[in-house]
Amino acid sequence: MISVKKLEKRYGEFRAVKDVDFEVNRGDIVGLLGQNGAGKTTVMKILTGYIEPTSGTVTVGGIDVLQDRLGVQRQIGYLPENAPLYPEMLVQEYLMMMAELRGIAVEKRIAAVQEAVVATGLGKFLVRPIAELSKGYRQRVGLAQAILHKPDVLVLDEPTNGLDPVQILEIRALIKRLAQNATIILSTHILQEIEAVCNRVVVLINGELAADSTLVDLLRSRRVRVSLKAGGADVGTTLGRTTGVTRVTRRGADTDLPGYDQWVCEYDSAEPPVTALIEAAQAAGLGLGAIAPEVPSLETVFRQLMSDHAARAATGAPEKAA
Repeated sequence: MISVKKLEKRYGEFRAVKDVDFEVNRGDIVGLLGQNGAGKTTVMKILTGYIEPTSGTVTVGGIDVLQDRLGVQRQIGYLPENAPLYPEMLVQEYLMMMAELRGIAVEKRIAAVQEAVVATGLGKFLVRPIAELSKGYRQRVGLAQAILHKPDVLVLDEPTNGLDPVQILEIRALIKRLAQNATIILSTHILQEIEAVCNRVVVLINGELAADSTLVDLLRSRRVRVSLKAGGADVGTTLGRTTGVTRVTRRGADTDLPGYDQWVCEYDSAEPPVTALIEAAQAAGLGLGAIAPEVPSLETVFRQLMSDHAARAATGAPEKAA
């Protein structure tokens, strides 16, 4: 659906985006994650045709954004970080104007506005000035204008920025509903947003691609945590001989189980070797207290990606996406 190849954007000598590559499949909800200044908004503006790249290619539905910008924009609904609203206009006036600007035929505009209003829950606010709406409902108006023409792709830049907790939950639920009919790219620096909404993650750090993965794969640590009675002999050797286990590390005393030590087993098998580790511990007479695959938080993974990026930057090594 979307292909980004060797994308670079320079502002003078400053490289805001550096050789970024990623693909988005139809039906994906992709979280574009990174700290402020990572290049997320720049990538989105290039994708939507608002700015041109210095080099590289971006295609949407097989159309190159440089060769046919309007052709790409017809496929995209875009909600910038600051929604493009006119506060003095009524909600319905604004949406009818946007339907006209989108090139929707006169006889289809009312129906298009009605569908967008139903989808975004704005029915009670059609004749209210946009200035009188809460920030959460102004975001809904911004989303309504983005879906008027039933785009194949929705590009949302920080859609919950500045909202209160209730408004955030409402917008997240709305995004999930919209994803039933569109591919979505969601830019955010909020980790919980990614975990709550997205099935894929593209991580940018200082303009470089640090990870491009499904959320499930990104949070798969390939580690199993084992708690065994303290003082057992040759624990590391016993666990290390288990099929699929590549490395065993003792973390120290298990704070949740007094009298037990915690060990971490890294593995390269398709599935966590939990059963094999249980059998190995029992055969060796090791007192097994607990065992479970280790599932890191997205925050832990992001911190590790940041640390890896800093280490590579210090040595001058090129960035390698996870």
